[in-house]
Amino acid sequence: MKKNETIKVGISVGDINGIGIEIILKTFEDPRMLELCTPIIFASNKILSIHKKELNIHTQTHGIDSVSKCVANKVNLVNVWKEQVEVEFGKETALGGKYALLSLQAATNSLKQNEIDVLVTAPINKHNIQSEDFKFSGHTEYLEANLEGESLMILMTNELKIGLITGHIPIQKVAETITPGLIEGKVNLMYNSLVQDFKISKPKIAVLGLNPHCGDNGVIGEEDDTVIRPTLEKLQADDKLIYGPYSADSFFGSGAYKKFDGILAMYHDQGLAPFKTLSFGNGVNFTAGLNKVRTSPDHGTAFEIAGKGEASNNSFKEALYTAMDVFKNRSEYNELIKNKLRTRK
Repeated sequence: MKKNETIKVGISVGDINGIGIEIILKTFEDPRMLELCTPIIFASNKILSIHKKELNIHTQTHGIDSVSKCVANKVNLVNVWKEQVEVEFGKETALGGKYALLSLQAATNSLKQNEIDVLVTAPINKHNIQSEDFKFSGHTEYLEANLEGESLMILMTNELKIGLITGHIPIQKVAETITPGLIEGKVNLMYNSLVQDFKISKPKIAVLGLNPHCGDNGVIGEEDDTVIRPTLEKLQADDKLIYGPYSADSFFGSGAYKKFDGILAMYHDQGLAPFKTLSFGNGVNFTAGLNKVRTSPDHGTAFEIAGKGEASNNSFKEALYTAMDVFKNRSEYNELIKNKLRTRK
């Protein structure tokens, strides 16, 4: 990216029957957003026109047939498809999944080819998007398969960052999935992300236990004592500020989470239930660990309010800001590392 250029933000629209397009259009109703970034939406002019008319939103878009033709200070729209598609607000349909995937594929390919700098994804429906080309439990897994690196899902605000040791897997498989290698890998991913993506030079990380009361010395399960605790002790020996395991039931209610830069939960709802209680509607889903930056809002397709004009774009806007901040921080970090290597020669 050249010195005076704004960050190119690629945007996939998610399910066309949900609130994704609404929150995107609402965000760029404010022309000041175009001073911060160059947005590039991957969809079609016809789909956006349907949403604009239904929602009475007047955000102007600039149609292009390739990212190379994007224009600064405009909301660019890459026409990924040209056919007319039926929009059924609030309904889970096969077409909703099909065109969500087309948008995501186009945006991801552009990200891989360095045509855009970061990717912000609007919500998909994890059921209707399933196909021969998408056999994943969510965006995180799809992007890990298509980009370089190992992913770590982090739900975050400025004050709270919760990562997941295990992500979108059935609860019955959680205990058998948690191994010393997995814990160590996820801790290192969060540690590295806090350093390079958020400029925290010596991050403090808390790890939650798996069983109630961390097993109560083996009375309610042995994994905390036999798997988690020894792994954390090994990581602490590497001079990293890793603490735990902490009993998850009191960790958030007591305010203990405020003492840490990052928190790792053992499974999806253990981390996301308290996060959404504390921050829902203002949080961001950030995929750490990959060679490219991707964020999304902390909510789903919200079919129940789709097409009604009621959706808040706060979380999407925060996802946009976070993607840009992480991109800048990571670029500065990589430049710093390069300079250190040159100095040592």
